[in-house]
Amino acid sequence: MDEKKPIMASNSGNMNYNSAPQYPVQYPGGQPAPQQGGYPGAPPQGQYPGAPPQGQYAGAPPQGQYPGAPQGQYPGAPPQGQNPGGPPQGQYQGGPPQGVGPESVQPQWQGEMPDQDVDDNPNAVPSAPSAPPLEKMDTVPGYQDTGFAGAMLPPPSYEEATRPPPQRDEISNLPRIGEEEARQALLAFVAENCCYGKSAAENLKFRDLLHSSAFHYTLETYGEGRCTSWTFTPYSGQPIDGPQNGQAPGPWDIQAQPTKLFEDQKVEVEVPHTASVKPCHNCMAMGRIRCHRCHGRGRVRCSSCSGRGHKTVYRNGEYEQERCTWCHGDGRRRCMTCHGMGMITCVCCQGYCSLKCFIKLTITWTNHLQDHIVERTALPDHLVRNVQGQVAFQEQQFRVWPINHFPDAEINNASQSIVQQHASAFPSEKLLMQRHQVRIIPVLQALYKWKDTESDFYVYGFDRKVYAPNYPQQCCCGCSIL
Repeated sequence: MDEKKPIMASNSGNMNYNSAPQYPVQYPGGQPAPQQGGYPGAPPQGQYPGAPPQGQYAGAPPQGQYPGAPQGQYPGAPPQGQNPGGPPQGQYQGGPPQGVGPESVQPQWQGEMPDQDVDDNPNAVPSAPSAPPLEKMDTVPGYQDTGFAGAMLPPPSYEEATRPPPQRDEISNLPRIGEEEARQALLAFVAENCCYGKSAAENLKFRDLLHSSAFHYTLETYGEGRCTSWTFTPYSGQPIDGPQNGQAPGPWDIQAQPTKLFEDQKVEVEVPHTASVKPCHNCMAMGRIRCHRCHGRGRVRCSSCSGRGHKTVYRNGEYEQERCTWCHGDGRRRCMTCHGMGMITCVCCQGYCSLKCFIKLTITWTNHLQDHIVERTALPDHLVRNVQGQVAFQEQQFRVWPINHFPDAEINNASQSIVQQHASAFPSEKLLMQRHQVRIIPVLQALYKWKDTESDFYVYGFDRKVYAPNYPQQCCCGCSIL
């Protein structure tokens, strides 16, 4: 007999376990030997340890009764006493065949498997289950084109009511930064840089202060997108809301509201009256699949001796062959993932043999933000995006009108362009709300002289940030720049 091949059960039901010694007729202490096919501490023949009573699957309610339903009656449930797509009555779901205990190492996988034992890989993981065949899904009115890959649904059309443009006040009192504020801001900037000397900041002479303002316009459009897709979960007896309870509502008829406007959010809900119970396609309603670690053989090649059954050791000045203590000289070991059964619990149905299939509605709220910065000095535009400024104008409406009254024409033109873009930029979303604003950021360009050096620096924002790329003391004494 080739010991590398899986050991299969004979027609008589007796098992051979790698030429293992037979149990003695009588155990020490006068204990009688177990009956044929048993082992010490084995449960009564025909019963799996820890399994439910014969004829009842694991975790099931009393026979003929479903949770939350009148006794013996459940909408869309299978006939009384029968698990949808499950094994024959009296057989444990996903467990070993009747009469085989958990200590047995005989592979039970009868399908395709390698001819030789495979290398042991404790990090092996089962492959992700595929989706059930789409043609097996029920036809739901209004969702005929729904698949397992979600697709965005266009929102219902609506007519925007004619509305007059709002009345807006003139903008005035632009903020400014003084000379003393500029010097203190530069000193704070120098203190944050360990290699900068502060002598220049303390003794420089201002030649001129050029005041200006940067403008930051932002438009936010808050939209809602919806998509539907078929999905599935293990069916363990939970309630099934199927077509027998009514017609499924349309994807845009289901009520849902974001918890807060202008924040990205996402929720997933089950579309009412679309659920059904289907046999698991991944395990053919058996509850178990081929083990991914041993590929169904129940045994793996011993990783300690690489399947040889012995090791070469150096002892007393000579090399000797020593029997492998891990596999006891066999060259292979029992798979620790399936415990020698060659099968594991189905990763798709979790051993329940059936799936609950339903249409899932995914609702996504997205805040689309677009901005425009007007800054006409050498100060980089992106620096003013996140500093504090004065909110000179802010407006929130279902649909906003472009700004047309701002003192700077470039802001008015930018508002007109961005508002028009957002009006048609998100065709698959329902626009819920818009808001836009203009912030004014004070900018001071300080021209100065220190010793023989003439240069400038910038102070901007209410938090008095400094931009001084040409500061004359960027390396103090004793500091070297690598």
